[in-house]
Amino acid sequence: MNSLNELQIPNVQCSQYLIDGEITNWIGPSAEVFSNIYLSKNKEGKLGPTLIGNVPDLDEDVSIKALDAAVNAFSRGQGKWPTMKVKERISCMETFVKIMATKREEIVELLMWEIGKNTTDAAKEFDRTVEYIYDTIEAYKKLDRKSAKFDTEGNIRAHIRRGPLGVILCLGPYNYPLNETFSLLIPALIMGNTAIFKPAKLGVLLITPLLEAFKEAFPPGVVNILFGRGRKIASPIMKTGKIDVLALIGHSSSAVALQDLHPNKNRLRLILGLEAKNPGIVLKDADMGLTIKECVSGTLSYNGQRCTALKVLFVHEDVVDDFITKFSKAVDKLKFGLPWEDGSFLTPLPEVQKPEYIKALIQDATSKGAKVMNKKGGEMSANYCYPAILYPVNEDMDLFHEEQFGPVIPIVSFKDIDQPLNAMASSDYGQQVSLFGQDVKQLGPLIDTLANLVCRVNLNSSCQRGPDVYPFTGRKNSAVGTLSVFDALRSFSIRTFVASKDNEYNNKILQDLLNSNHSNFINTEYLL
Repeated sequence: MNSLNELQIPNVQCSQYLIDGEITNWIGPSAEVFSNIYLSKNKEGKLGPTLIGNVPDLDEDVSIKALDAAVNAFSRGQGKWPTMKVKERISCMETFVKIMATKREEIVELLMWEIGKNTTDAAKEFDRTVEYIYDTIEAYKKLDRKSAKFDTEGNIRAHIRRGPLGVILCLGPYNYPLNETFSLLIPALIMGNTAIFKPAKLGVLLITPLLEAFKEAFPPGVVNILFGRGRKIASPIMKTGKIDVLALIGHSSSAVALQDLHPNKNRLRLILGLEAKNPGIVLKDADMGLTIKECVSGTLSYNGQRCTALKVLFVHEDVVDDFITKFSKAVDKLKFGLPWEDGSFLTPLPEVQKPEYIKALIQDATSKGAKVMNKKGGEMSANYCYPAILYPVNEDMDLFHEEQFGPVIPIVSFKDIDQPLNAMASSDYGQQVSLFGQDVKQLGPLIDTLANLVCRVNLNSSCQRGPDVYPFTGRKNSAVGTLSVFDALRSFSIRTFVASKDNEYNNKILQDLLNSNHSNFINTEYLL
């Protein structure tokens, strides 16, 4: 592959999809994939989005075929994959991740072109995903070791394990199209479920190098990969009622719309990572240097396009002027450039409509009394909006409530700590908070309250997902289920067990089963 520094524009012509273990060529319409990095000119001679490839625009008939393949592979729990020994499923996953590792350079390049992620972050996403898969394998071994025994209680002997849930519809986000998508797909698969997976609207080409890896590693029908629009792919699948689990990271409106299509909602399990409006609370005794550094990272890493980003800053009125002055200088020093340029922290926004959306938020806030506090704030181009720090922001402004998912930062000053606490309590979201300060007499009670409003309190540090062994979830509209290496295995499975009365007759049968190869469920093999 050519060096990234040569600005070799990708040309990924994918006409294939994966169903039932076969990579099939699509002869129907295709969808062009554009990068919002402007390097090509249109007919009028103006720079515009750069065409970097094509993917199939699949239809309802193909989506139902994929569903049938997943349903047949699960086969009401009788399929090869859900009944397979744990060590054999692990072996399949190890095969997959080994092949995946050989695609690193290609996928990292596509992450930069498709979604504007800089070189460091693109490489980090790939490497973190590979590490996540290996960590999931190890976590599954530990989980299975705990099941390698029989329990006896009240004259009932039980062999308790975790079993799969069924057929999964997996839909990932565009901002972490590899890592967060695989944080759903990988644990779902390794626990014995079968899946239909549709990549996000952006970050779709980077899945194409992995089609062969999925085909080679897993039995037919276990993983089915489709390309196309959600209403043509996901909607028909949900309407059948054959999906057991909806696994989605994205917006709550999409999750609700898909749930509403399912005819048996009580049977549908949800594993959702949704939007958030994570606040930063800066107390008057906060270390200003540390706080500025963490707030810059928290608000603007990947241009603020993270559910874990700090999306509103509450700053004590005694230090708000000092904070804004120093914060504005730090933000204006950030380098904007193409993803592969050295030192580029800010990069083009992947969504074509995002600059106009950010502009509208700024105009709404300034019309209601806010001001842009940094010199470069709000500078616009066709594919970018320079980070804008807005102050003072109040509840009448759209920016106070909406998850902006981009480079605009609202600042609210407070005198009474109840102001940010009340805002958090009344918010539709409850994922994380960053708390900056050092007086333990104030921090202690605050932490006790904040822990009941969100699911992670970050002390003197920005909000984040990792490390992946820690729980990742949220309250209210921010999440359903918990995603971490260990918790995800539990989310995509259910405790199930074989029970028998503790007597000589039953015990002999159990012993014979253990000594035979007739059951993969009943075994006490200890995986190293």
